[in-house]
Amino acid sequence: MKPQIDYTLYLCTDRGLMSTPTLEDAVTAAIRGGCTLIQLREKDCSSREFYETAVRIKAVTDRAGIPLIVNDRVDIALAVDAAGVHIGQSDLPASSVRALLGPDKILGVSTARVEEAVRAVKDGADYLGVGAMYATGTKSNTRAVSMEQLQEIRAAVSVPLVVIGGIGPGNAANFRDRGIDGLAVVSSVIAQPDIEAAARRLKQIFCEGCAVD
Repeated sequence: MKPQIDYTLYLCTDRGLMSTPTLEDAVTAAIRGGCTLIQLREKDCSSREFYETAVRIKAVTDRAGIPLIVNDRVDIALAVDAAGVHIGQSDLPASSVRALLGPDKILGVSTARVEEAVRAVKDGADYLGVGAMYATGTKSNTRAVSMEQLQEIRAAVSVPLVVIGGIGPGNAANFRDRGIDGLAVVSSVIAQPDIEAAARRLKQIFCEGCAVD
């Protein structure tokens, strides 16, 4: 059975940006601040190092009762029994990833256009990451998504949508009352001197009245 996912504040990790000595510290602080979902994203390490990092981070997320999503690597996700995988448009096709994962894991797909969103859902995506909504320094190959395009995607699919790309305290409120299920963030949380406080502030801006442990 698939886990129940709260997408409200979705942290994508980046060891190059984190303000803490270890990634475990960063994820722990983010969860204390109210992050509801963690994606482990590792672009510049060996498969063994990625696996060992995933084991350590999953121990943190398991203790907190927070699901762990692995970026790109289906093998790593299955090896550590993560909640699921997130893939982009240049990764394996969503239909193939779904076949590898089976029916009980979460599959997220990055999309920027309506046709991509519709195809991803047809191929088995449980949620979509939509963006980049704003300019971001954490990825160089992003495509801009306007608010109008976001609303077109929202109207075309019924699965949860998470917005990503330059999301921070200055624009998080723009996504209230638009049918958006969560904010996916990187530097606006993990690069801040006080990760816990940064996460708490973003969550409160996005959804006033959200419970923050």
